[in-house]
Amino acid sequence: MKREDAILLAKPDEGIDLIEISANAVPPVARIMSYDKYRYEEEKREKKERLAQKGAAAKQVQISARAARNDLLLKAKQAEKFLNEGRNVEIAMRLRGREKYNQPWARQKLDEFLAMIPVDFKRITEPRFGGRGMNMQITKK
Repeated sequence: MKREDAILLAKPDEGIDLIEISANAVPPVARIMSYDKYRYEEEKREKKERLAQKGAAAKQVQISARAARNDLLLKAKQAEKFLNEGRNVEIAMRLRGREKYNQPWARQKLDEFLAMIPVDFKRITEPRFGGRGMNMQITKK
């Protein structure tokens, strides 16, 4: 439709406006509708996108270097569930007292825990020491 014809169809006093949807298209795309309704739909769509982005945040699994094998298996299943949902998993190994200074032992315990996770994963970050222990992030391949 020609631009002039579309402008004649729009009646702003009745709440029917000519709204440009895509200015970069050839020819430009426009709709005849209420601008208030259009703005409401756009806000709703943007809010939905923002909420979807927050849902992709990393989940955290906390483990202890001294935890029993069965406890670690439980945490590995939890990590597997998060990975299958498509989320990143942050593994936080809490170390207490002298354990913080025995880094090779702590890294070995973390590697043993990673071997318990049945899903194929890749490391986003390598294990880092700091704070109250060691942290690393993984994601599904």
